[in-house]
Amino acid sequence: MKDKLKLIHLLRLAGIDLDDYKIHCAIDTSKNNRPLNDFFAGKFKEYQEIQTKKNFNKPYILSLIHIQGDDWLFAGVWKVLGIQSENFKYEGRQFIKYKMKELNGLEHLTGRAIIHFEKNFRASYLIGKKYEDKLFIKELKDKKMSVGEFPGYNSVRLQYGLLKVIIDQENPSWKGALSSVSGVYLITDVKKGMHYVGSAYGGEGLWQRWTNYVKNGHGNNKDLKKLLNTKGKDYSQNFQFSILEVSDLNKNKESVIDREVHWKEVLKTREFGLNKN
Repeated sequence: MKDKLKLIHLLRLAGIDLDDYKIHCAIDTSKNNRPLNDFFAGKFKEYQEIQTKKNFNKPYILSLIHIQGDDWLFAGVWKVLGIQSENFKYEGRQFIKYKMKELNGLEHLTGRAIIHFEKNFRASYLIGKKYEDKLFIKELKDKKMSVGEFPGYNSVRLQYGLLKVIIDQENPSWKGALSSVSGVYLITDVKKGMHYVGSAYGGEGLWQRWTNYVKNGHGNNKDLKKLLNTKGKDYSQNFQFSILEVSDLNKNKESVIDREVHWKEVLKTREFGLNKN
């Protein structure tokens, strides 16, 4: 991509000439894509400031979030203000907590620039000068990247973190679609490969039911509650939500539950999954 525009050139045009800096390649190896979900939720700063080691030993950080393949989302340039705590407790573990400030003047790039970066190695904290010539502009989106429009009932496949963003922001496209139907849904524990079949009826349908999961991770279901009591609340990050079938919101409760039972029997979730009744 020799003839492509480099990210570093656009930064210089914006008046930001980086010298001593690192590139932070934010990637979630669990495939839950937590950094991207946190970016959508406006919480990327908090995500980035919590580190397992003293990774930010440079005055500036250029942040990229992995999307897929060689595509990365530009997530801003940050000034490192120092270490706030070397003994920061988070999710039951000990971390280093940095204090950072995002540089102004890059609103036209942050969340909009898709970067092509062929990163075929594991390291995530890179010396900026060594790799800046490998960061190419692939696309500049018209507006800041967000969750996007509802894709259709047959295409729903949401990690818990992204579902939380959608519910918390009351995304109108998703809320309109999910609150207008009853249905049978599937929760998959992507770490263990086990399934849970549930149903939603009345009220605001699937939207209302899934809102309950966002509140506490288990939706007040005793089987999933027991699992999270054992594994910890954050284990819900391993849950993936999809839809098996939808029906009219006015369909009676018994009919929807009959379809729930059908899918439990088809998928054998009582015998081999997370359903106990």
